[in-house]
Amino acid sequence: METSPLPTPDIIVAASAFAALGSEQRLGILRRLVRAGPNGLPMGTLGDAVGITGSVLTHHLKQLVAAGLVMQRRDGRRILCSVDHQAVQSLSTFLISECCADMAGQHDKDKDKDRANG
Repeated sequence: METSPLPTPDIIVAASAFAALGSEQRLGILRRLVRAGPNGLPMGTLGDAVGITGSVLTHHLKQLVAAGLVMQRRDGRRILCSVDHQAVQSLSTFLISECCADMAGQHDKDKDKDRANG
């Protein structure tokens, strides 16, 4: 029985992040925090902005924090939430890094076909 290779750390991290974003509510939270900038938003303001409050908001934020996409910090009595811009950028880079990688080989094959037919 042949075993498949183990996933690389990059794939594991990306899969965790994408799993966390697999909820419309969590995606909405992340998008709102991206718009807020590096200072982030207090939990109450964030909840009002996305229409999610209380324990449901806490649950969704916990998932985003665990995936490394959101950071939380205490500011007096408030909890401020902000996006980890580096993590989101890394996730984007992960997706784009192999963009069109197979096209170079295909382009060469197409050119060879054109020469043979032309």
